[in-house]
Amino acid sequence: MTYAYWYLFAAFLLPYCFTVIAKINHPQYSNRAPRLFLANLTGWRQRAHWVQLNAFETFAPFASAVIIAHQFQASQPSIDILSLAFIIFRVLYGVFYVLDRPSMRSLAWFGGFCATIGLFILAAQ
Repeated sequence: MTYAYWYLFAAFLLPYCFTVIAKINHPQYSNRAPRLFLANLTGWRQRAHWVQLNAFETFAPFASAVIIAHQFQASQPSIDILSLAFIIFRVLYGVFYVLDRPSMRSLAWFGGFCATIGLFILAAQ
């Protein structure tokens, strides 16, 4: 299995990490209605939940780009580097979001977006 596929697996797990951050040690957490609980969060926990939602949204395009780049036999080192860049940018995005640093968050989001676009461009060459 290529490094890029391992990074794809990491991207799959990333939303759940931020879900845990949103819920951990919260005295009012109830597994009976987790969506209602998450919808009523505030502050850094709310932002962690928003990271989770965005991570789910970005997973499909990233996964598609990795798989398509492999199918079109793009340069494996390039696929691996762009996939790792995506993971790094997405982790930074989450950290900046939770810490309420909107400008840095936006830059990290854009970096992850560019990494995904880069994978599609690799496949097209």
